[in-house]
Amino acid sequence: MQEPHSISRSTPVAQHREGESIRAALRDNIVLKDMPADELAALEPHLVVLDCTKGEILLRQGDTEMSQYFVLQGILKRVVTGASGREMILRFADAGNIETSYAAWRLRTPAPYSIVTVKKARVAKLPLAQWAAFLDAHAELKAVFEYEVMHLMSEIMAHTITLHLLDAPGRVHRFMRKHPELAERVPQKELASYLNLSAETLSRLRHPRKM
Repeated sequence: MQEPHSISRSTPVAQHREGESIRAALRDNIVLKDMPADELAALEPHLVVLDCTKGEILLRQGDTEMSQYFVLQGILKRVVTGASGREMILRFADAGNIETSYAAWRLRTPAPYSIVTVKKARVAKLPLAQWAAFLDAHAELKAVFEYEVMHLMSEIMAHTITLHLLDAPGRVHRFMRKHPELAERVPQKELASYLNLSAETLSRLRHPRKM
């Protein structure tokens, strides 16, 4: 895992110069979008905003202090590093999505992966202990969030299986079909790593030469 850049200074939502656009982005989040306005307002004081540069490590594999992240702008990646130092990208999360290590926090185990910015990104975060307490007081939100966590785990498992079962063209086709919104936004090198391909092979498969 690369050494982190210094993590950007956190700013409460109410004090951020773009507070209104941040509130609008939170209202569009996959977990928060159906929350009543008063509940979202109650959550806001717990949140801080990070404006991150490329390559910032928000969570490092092995950490025991963890946070819940709501992606407001940009893209994050979830990365696991093996004993040999080889990295595997498990997923990308773009604006409107979440990143979390909720399961590890509940199980009281260290974070099993890192969360890293792919490009410049803006996230809202709060400690997982505070997030869990908020969920316990809002049963409908907790059900939505835990469903999304299970959905993400299922998607990662499906992706891992396809790395073994599909050939290179099949892996590229599946990604383009399931994530067309990311196809042009994720750097070629990062996407190739996610699909377990070389950048050259990915380019050839995405842009075949006409005969």
